[in-house]
Amino acid sequence: MAYDDVLPHLGEFGRYQKRIYLLLCLPAILCALHKLAGVFLQANVKHRCQLPYEFDNATYNIPEINMTIPWDSVTQSRSSCRRYKANFTEEYFEAGIPANKSVKCDKWIYDHSVYKSSAVTEFDLVCDNAHFRVMADSLFMVGALLGSIIFGDLSDRFGRRPIFFLSLVLQVVFGILAAVVPEYYTFMLCRLVVGSTTSGVFLVAYVIAMEMVGPTKRLFAGVVCQFFFTTGYILTAAFAYFIKDWRILQASLSAPGIIFLSYWWFVPESARWLITKGRGAEAKELLIKAAKENKVTIPEDILDNLLPRPDETDPNQQASQDKCKTAEKKSSLFDLFRYPNLRKKTIVILFSWFINSGTYYGLSWNTSNLGGNDYLNFLLSGAVEIPGYSFLLLTLNRWGRKAVLCGCMIVGGVALLLTCLVPSDANWLIITLAMIGKMVITASYGTIYVFSAEQFPTVVRNIGIGAASTSARIGGILAPYTLLLSDHWRPLPLLIYGALALVGGLMSLLLPETLNRKLPDTIAEGERFGAKDKSDLEDLQGNMEDICNNSNMNDVKK
Repeated sequence: MAYDDVLPHLGEFGRYQKRIYLLLCLPAILCALHKLAGVFLQANVKHRCQLPYEFDNATYNIPEINMTIPWDSVTQSRSSCRRYKANFTEEYFEAGIPANKSVKCDKWIYDHSVYKSSAVTEFDLVCDNAHFRVMADSLFMVGALLGSIIFGDLSDRFGRRPIFFLSLVLQVVFGILAAVVPEYYTFMLCRLVVGSTTSGVFLVAYVIAMEMVGPTKRLFAGVVCQFFFTTGYILTAAFAYFIKDWRILQASLSAPGIIFLSYWWFVPESARWLITKGRGAEAKELLIKAAKENKVTIPEDILDNLLPRPDETDPNQQASQDKCKTAEKKSSLFDLFRYPNLRKKTIVILFSWFINSGTYYGLSWNTSNLGGNDYLNFLLSGAVEIPGYSFLLLTLNRWGRKAVLCGCMIVGGVALLLTCLVPSDANWLIITLAMIGKMVITASYGTIYVFSAEQFPTVVRNIGIGAASTSARIGGILAPYTLLLSDHWRPLPLLIYGALALVGGLMSLLLPETLNRKLPDTIAEGERFGAKDKSDLEDLQGNMEDICNNSNMNDVKK
């Protein structure tokens, strides 16, 4: 007997599930703090060359800037990386004629009017070293990729609960270490580890929460969980606004994780996982407590049969299960590329994940390049996610997944591309278009999770989602490097994101709608699903049609 057989008696989303769900959603706030704090920890502060006659505590603005700093025709401003080669004598300033040759800076003076300090100012991550300032964010996403693989596998082997707490401890320890390390390479290493723990904390907690919820409530529970991430997004701006020193900020973002260690006494193991591992007695004890809190009674015979008894198993059912297991073992990622219709859908899905992740994080990290107030821009970028996710709750089960995904990506792409037509003196319009793009990309990112899970056949669904998640992480890894392009032309990152989102939206038209459709279980069904040309299916149907026809859909780990 499976956990889903208990749900009609326990309730799909009773008081017990709501309490645990709320507790497990709260750590998403922490993960948002760590993922997005790089905007302020490594803020690209205004800078100029330190002149030979200046001390380290010199001010950023100087009256003789026209004679000492050359004009940069690309950025249409005074250069931040070069200075005139001059003798800087009293006669030089009296003449008022700049030298005609420039040299690279070897030291810099920073503008501390907005940021008291950042990793950029402390380690001089500017000019030729500018790529280092985005490397920490890129490595953070590398860590998120590794964490989803490592902690995902460990949670399947050893349980959701212990891996959640292991990740939480590592997140606190390495988060605080990142605040005290003396040089940048160690800081990047700490950020990589923290990035990996966001997968262990958020994804494992998400899996525990979703494994308790009934099928009809999973869409609601999955989307609402994202609101907690958005809360962390908004709180990041608040932390950064009041804490201007980057080291204190890093420590302040990490310390709250200690509070969640108290969950050891409140959050149980996943009953669904216990059942799959043959630990029926523990699952039974847990379900009895849950039923008591939900004020319901689970029939004793249901609890006594949480695990199937070999001597009572129907031989035909056992044979069917054996076939299903055989099919799952034989199926692999290559099956998604072996057949034309599955290959087309898989490529579109992987590309959509890549674009949505890269654009989402790129827009989130790009707020300081929009002009205006950095803190306000970041706050707005987080706040627009609320209507974005609310839109999903209202439309996904009414308009369908395809219309929402395609529409949001196209609208987002057009809005971002329009920023290149806005006059430079209308900065408010650039910010408005960027926020529209962020809002709809947030909605499309939430949609692609649901839509992709419904596209892949059951026998390769987890494999397909894993590949899609990897594609998303690659998009996140590359996203920080597009921000460097703003040093040459400020609108360029927005144009790249806009073009990719527009192409992705048009490509999503190739995917079949899944709302209220029977989802594919076998490779043959997956190839038929949404196919227009049936001629290539005959051989595939002959080999696969009878395998696992009655298999239940596996639960999808987000």
